[in-house]
Amino acid sequence: MQGEGWAVWRHRDFRWLATGQGLSWLGDAFQPIALAAGVLLHDGSKTDLGIILTLSMVTRVVCMLAGGVWADRLMPQRIMVVADIVRLGAALGIAALFASGAWSVASLAALAMVSSAAGAFFMPAFIALKPNLVPTAERQTANAMLTMLQTGAMIVGSATGGALVALTGSATGFLINGVSFVASAVCVTRVRVQPVRQERTGFFDELRGGLRAITSRPWLRAGILGATAYHLGNGMLLVLIPSIAIHELGGPTALGLIEAATGVGGLIGGIVAMRIKVGRPLLLAWPMLAALPLGLLSYVWPQRLAVVLMCTVAGYLALMFLEVLWETAIQHHVPQEQLARVGSWDSLLSWVIFPLGSSLAGPFADTFGTKQVFAVACSYMAVAALSPLLTRQTRELRSSSTPSAPRTAQPSVSSESMVSLTGS
Repeated sequence: MQGEGWAVWRHRDFRWLATGQGLSWLGDAFQPIALAAGVLLHDGSKTDLGIILTLSMVTRVVCMLAGGVWADRLMPQRIMVVADIVRLGAALGIAALFASGAWSVASLAALAMVSSAAGAFFMPAFIALKPNLVPTAERQTANAMLTMLQTGAMIVGSATGGALVALTGSATGFLINGVSFVASAVCVTRVRVQPVRQERTGFFDELRGGLRAITSRPWLRAGILGATAYHLGNGMLLVLIPSIAIHELGGPTALGLIEAATGVGGLIGGIVAMRIKVGRPLLLAWPMLAALPLGLLSYVWPQRLAVVLMCTVAGYLALMFLEVLWETAIQHHVPQEQLARVGSWDSLLSWVIFPLGSSLAGPFADTFGTKQVFAVACSYMAVAALSPLLTRQTRELRSSSTPSAPRTAQPSVSSESMVSLTGS
């Protein structure tokens, strides 16, 4: 890490984008804590929180495909800046609602949906931009470095956010999140790389082209279908974890520590992914993902904060390792002119069932018990995580150093034109 890892910082554009994203991720860490505390500690219920999260996720799913097509058509930087400005407005609006005490489920959901729609355009644009910003040989390293930056920001932001929200209220958390979007937008404007725009055809023709890129690759199709099944349970955990943390493990401060533990795990996972290059990455990555929900059973037993924190670190180490290997595999084996659309289809198909899980979490927990639903969801997720290995191509897919041709008009190996790899 001391040599290869930090070498990616020599690229000017990488430094700008990494700085902006680091600050944005720092602000993002305040958001889930502020939202959960603002709702659950002020006469809201698990079902209320589930409704807000579900509508937010549905909006992201609906807008994701359009974001992918436009990211392959336009300059990604422009889309990212506009998305950050929209998310700034939404964050300030939510802060005002919590500060005034006049919030309702409908008003919070509406602003969360606006923010999610903007995020649905931001992410494919980032996916389209990032492979052009570092040399081919540095892609896994850069992916891992950005993962480390993201999780490092989560550590600081979550630990700080839990305490700050407990002391000053949810409005402060969303104000900080809003300021972080300003930082992201400013830094994105400093990125100089110029991706070549795709020649436009029909909107739906371009959508179908992205889908064909997935269906023609069995390893990619199996991974996305496995993730779709996985996220049914994950949607439930998104609602149940804050409820257990706030009501049984110590309140907002405990939730902040748990969020920080996910960051520690991700940080270690990034280091591991940076240092370890494996010949068959997905053969190792999917079993590691199954470790995450198994570790999260500690919320049910022994339900002690210290044990939950340790299992969270181990589980998110595995998750971040999978994400780096999965992202790098896509960059190496999918043509770059299709990356934004493939990324948007990946997000859509992987997360389309997530809102169902989050919407069912509250009613199921009220009917069958929180611990029982949590345990079943974790066990189901572990099985889903292993399902892609049933496909031979998943087990046999090898790392590649020969990706498709770059999209940039100028060579992307220059230290003045390379950049980073992840989105907020």
